[in-house]
Amino acid sequence: MLVTLAFLLYSSIIWILPNFSSALVIPYIDENILNHFDNDPFNEYIEQNKIKPFNLKKNLPPILTPDKINDENRSLHKDISKIPSYVIDNCPLVHLYSEETYFPDDIKEYTKHFTLKDSDGNSIIDTPLSLQNLTSSYKVIHDDNETIVESNSLYMTSIDDFDKDPTWLLGKQPEYGTGYLKDAPAVLFVVDKGNGWVDAFWFYFYPMNGGPYIMGYGPWGSHVGDWEHSLVRFFKGKPQYLWLSAHSGGTAYQFGAIEKLEKLRHDEDGKLTPEVIERPLIFSARGTHANYASVGQHPHDVPFFFMPLSDFTDRGPLWDPSLNFYSYIYDGNKSVKPMNNQTSELGLNWLLYRGTWGDKQLPAKDPRQKWCPAQWRYIDGPIGPLFKNLQRQSLCQSIKSWKPFNHGCPARRYLKRGNGLTAERNDLIGDNCGVLLYNIRPKWLRSILRFVTWRGVLCNIMEYSTG
Repeated sequence: MLVTLAFLLYSSIIWILPNFSSALVIPYIDENILNHFDNDPFNEYIEQNKIKPFNLKKNLPPILTPDKINDENRSLHKDISKIPSYVIDNCPLVHLYSEETYFPDDIKEYTKHFTLKDSDGNSIIDTPLSLQNLTSSYKVIHDDNETIVESNSLYMTSIDDFDKDPTWLLGKQPEYGTGYLKDAPAVLFVVDKGNGWVDAFWFYFYPMNGGPYIMGYGPWGSHVGDWEHSLVRFFKGKPQYLWLSAHSGGTAYQFGAIEKLEKLRHDEDGKLTPEVIERPLIFSARGTHANYASVGQHPHDVPFFFMPLSDFTDRGPLWDPSLNFYSYIYDGNKSVKPMNNQTSELGLNWLLYRGTWGDKQLPAKDPRQKWCPAQWRYIDGPIGPLFKNLQRQSLCQSIKSWKPFNHGCPARRYLKRGNGLTAERNDLIGDNCGVLLYNIRPKWLRSILRFVTWRGVLCNIMEYSTG
């Protein structure tokens, strides 16, 4: 019990410390090649604290930063012309929530419902946008004076009242049975990490993030535009790890821990073959679209299970992003190139846009805005995929101060089980202690132990030290 109290004190202190954050660097284009990837906060943290370099599995070579990749250690051929088949074969299947309101959409169509404004509400582009309008900076002429406005101070601003849920805000539903989404391509970035390592970032775009409810009241933290993603990390063509984004954080797993679903394989031309393969299965939470590896109730972006603020997942409509996606290759030399015709049509400039993909947080006086001690009802939209730390060595996008072990990003060996009435009970699915608490019988004894450990604080020590 003393250990528990000590850890609670420790948790309360480090939770209020500022999270490590990465700085955005102004990108530029040289001969139509994209030259920017955000700074990796893990590298900065490791260097400042003189910690040994991040490593995943023993006896495997290290993951490299882009500046250390050359012709001798690159994982992908320099002149690669197709996305590797193993990336497509291991694309996660996504179970959307059965009562979801805001489904995926095509970024190309989404942008048509916006103008572009600065933080003071001044128009930068006052006509409906196209994806080609998005770029890193803009020339603004006022009273014969020309000013360069950087995009990180800009907001895509809805033409319609988003509070009334216009049709375009609801997105598109996948086809029943196949999971095909004709009008909502995912966005894939394949990133060379050298020494045989390759990262596949699958980005899922939703027109709206419907925030969670607190004790039945809300929603809170809703925003127009929602970028979520998963990362599948490969070594020499074999999947090793899967990371799932959830709000400002996420969870990493060893690939073998993830639930799989058998599907017929598609060849390089997208044609169905009789070969059966196993695909990883993930679950998108109701409204927020945070990604989880199991069904049920999940704590919402807090360092312990907090019942009133939760995400919910279930086995709703199945989406197969591998059937329709935009794709890019990052070759390790700070260049990004489109990998199919529909991607080439988008161009590269939109990747440089550093402003929000949705409206600015509504002012307090706006009748649509509400407030509670934890959050506003409507907050700023998200930033784009290029600024999600794609060149990271760690699996996680950012560091959480309450996760002190394994650089704050352990790869779990067991699924983290959802809670609540909709959770699926399975002895192969772990609680915060893997399968330790869940395997305790009788149930009343397990309940006592969970209460004594404050719903698993001691389990968290085990989780982040052993996975």
